[in-house]
Amino acid sequence: MSEPAHPPAPPPGLTRAEVAERVARGEVNDVPVRSSRSTAEIVRANVFTRFNAIIGVLFLIILVVGPIQDGLFGFVIVANTAIGIIQELRAKKTLDSLAVIGEARPTVRRDGEPSAIPTGEIVLGDLIELGPGDKCVVDGEIREADGLEIDESLLTGEADPVLKRPGDKVMSGSFVVAGGGSYTATKVGREAYAVQLAEEASRFTLVHSELRTGISRILKYVTWMMLPTAVGLVISQLVVQGHDWKEAVRRMVAGIVPMVPEGLVLLTSVAFAIGVIRLGRKQCLVQELPAIEGLARVDTVCLDKTGTLTEGGMDVSELRVLLKSADEAYVRQVLGALGESDPRPNASLKAIIDAYPDGAGWRCTESLPFSSARKYSGAALNGPDSESGNWLLGAPDVLLPDGHPALSETEQLNAQGLRVLLLARAERELDDPRVAEDVSPTALVVLEQRLRPDAGDTLRYFAQQSVSAKVISGDNAVSVGAVAAKLGLPGSEAPVDARRLPAEKEPMAKALEEGSVFGRVTPQQKRDMVAALQSRGHTVAMTGDGVNDVLALKDADIGVSMGSGSEATRAVAQIVLLDNSFATLPSVVAEGRRVIGNITRVATLFLTKTVYSVLLAVLVVCSRVPYPFLPRHLTLLSTLTIGVPAFFLALAPNTERAKPHFVRRVMRYAVPAGLLAGAATFAAYLTARAYYTGPDSLAAQTSVATLTLFLISMWVLAIIARPYTWWRIALVLAMGLGFLVVLAVPWLQRFFALKLVGTTMPWAAVAIAAAAAVALELAWRWVGRRFPT
Repeated sequence: MSEPAHPPAPPPGLTRAEVAERVARGEVNDVPVRSSRSTAEIVRANVFTRFNAIIGVLFLIILVVGPIQDGLFGFVIVANTAIGIIQELRAKKTLDSLAVIGEARPTVRRDGEPSAIPTGEIVLGDLIELGPGDKCVVDGEIREADGLEIDESLLTGEADPVLKRPGDKVMSGSFVVAGGGSYTATKVGREAYAVQLAEEASRFTLVHSELRTGISRILKYVTWMMLPTAVGLVISQLVVQGHDWKEAVRRMVAGIVPMVPEGLVLLTSVAFAIGVIRLGRKQCLVQELPAIEGLARVDTVCLDKTGTLTEGGMDVSELRVLLKSADEAYVRQVLGALGESDPRPNASLKAIIDAYPDGAGWRCTESLPFSSARKYSGAALNGPDSESGNWLLGAPDVLLPDGHPALSETEQLNAQGLRVLLLARAERELDDPRVAEDVSPTALVVLEQRLRPDAGDTLRYFAQQSVSAKVISGDNAVSVGAVAAKLGLPGSEAPVDARRLPAEKEPMAKALEEGSVFGRVTPQQKRDMVAALQSRGHTVAMTGDGVNDVLALKDADIGVSMGSGSEATRAVAQIVLLDNSFATLPSVVAEGRRVIGNITRVATLFLTKTVYSVLLAVLVVCSRVPYPFLPRHLTLLSTLTIGVPAFFLALAPNTERAKPHFVRRVMRYAVPAGLLAGAATFAAYLTARAYYTGPDSLAAQTSVATLTLFLISMWVLAIIARPYTWWRIALVLAMGLGFLVVLAVPWLQRFFALKLVGTTMPWAAVAIAAAAAVALELAWRWVGRRFPT
């Protein structure tokens, strides 16, 4: 009698000696996984900027013409640049450590033993094992395949998974959606097809954002205005006023420097960096800086139920045998054999394996791995008594026709928030496309899902913040609705079966806006849902942890992946929750709102200064009078009314959802505020010129103009600081006290060339500033009504 045929032994992979040889030849996947810019790049990016060049040139000019106190603005730039470098280096340190935690560790077989290693240690010829959710980290050739389906959509744009067989090529950047196998690495390092994708997916980047683009546009316009203004000021001060060239240059610099809102660029980078550090401490890896901005604008969050609202694990709570001819012990053995047939079981199958480990004596001859598109898995089994059969395990409403008695039983269980799988015997072969038709239902496996204890609080937070939550799941809609109802999600009493959703974008978007819970959603439908919501102007965040979420995560405005999720989801997500806690998401949203809301708020301060500086320069040139300020005066004003308060305001709590059109929203307040400040200051300056006469009158005139501009700038700060809290009031009062100290201390008076002469003009300056403050309040209210956000 001939011996039964045994399956061939799996290939052992490379030996230690072969690995050492390849390492010696440099055949290693040595592309570094970069989480941030290098130290040299950070220093270069913060030092060598267009605006540092402009300010640096002006600072050198002041060093030539003197005195040094007129070059204080140069030291401020040095300090600001240092702050930017230090903050980004801190962010780099945090991100580098977090990226190591989140880095993919593929399983490589060497000397017949599988082990997880960093991607940088893979060598040419390594045998890399694959399972559902694994990302292909290098190019290679399939060696073993068991129902292996690979999604190459991130490379080719083709959404349908590709069935792979031994000998087929596989490219880095693709990922496994079903089945398992292994492949041999044929290209490693920079030769791999998708090295750029792999680097980009884990790099700390400063990519496109509306905020940064808007600031750059403003700064570009300011730069265009600076050169003609500088020429006009020099001619005005040198030729018309007859100043010596040093005095003319000093006052020209005084007119040019405040036009550049250099602090706004710095403050934006610092706020982003601090936001990333704060989130990093909460085990949240931000892979792209603008993700913080995007989260601030989110108004719709799409949540995958499994792994997000529920914990990954499940428990079998009941087994209901449907066939009278099948006893429970037999069904338990079939379920145990089905569990053993899958080398990488999902959460449902793990629960079945734990509950029914008695599959001994059964042998799997062929398997059909679970696919989220199919909603079922299968196996061809040989029993201990030589009985053979094809078995399927999956969603009852997919495997059974409408109206089947078992479906009503399933719906009752789903309504209790339980998950139900059907064990059925198939009449057709597993490779038959119609294998799920005409099956014989054998038993219902009832699974109980574990709710995340913090999920309810998180959903309530989103409701309070006017963020609409949509639960999108591949499970039965009634079951998903019951889970959502336990968590208190509004609209969970009317779950929608996604198979009945319209395919057209507009009707789908309407249904999505009306509903909150959607079940039986396919991976492609998740992607279509995100697109439909975006077509209605919604900013969409998508959370997920499985390979069926990858397409939707990639297309969403913000993709959020769980740290324990598949490598593919972590690669395409902008944000990775490394501790797998859904409760971290409110902190992430709050951080985004804090950063963007506060930057929008303080941007008005910086740009008000730009507007009044341009207006003053134009008025001085047109009226042919000396420029009222020296650089030291405007440095003092900028520090007390903009620089210091802006830093504190930018780091304050802020829960307001970010709104679009950053430039328009900032300029609608900055322009009227700047025009009023510039006009009132120039009026006080002309009044002082008429009152003070004599050879030393310019210093007294300058002091009056400085006092007027300070008071108006303080009123702008007081408006920006609303709504008031104790620390905001203290901040405004402290800045006012700082100016009084300068006026009261003799050596500070001399240092800043400020001395109020008499009482008439100082009180006139106060009166002009008070009138301007009233006009500011009226203008602020009018703008709010005329140009609503």
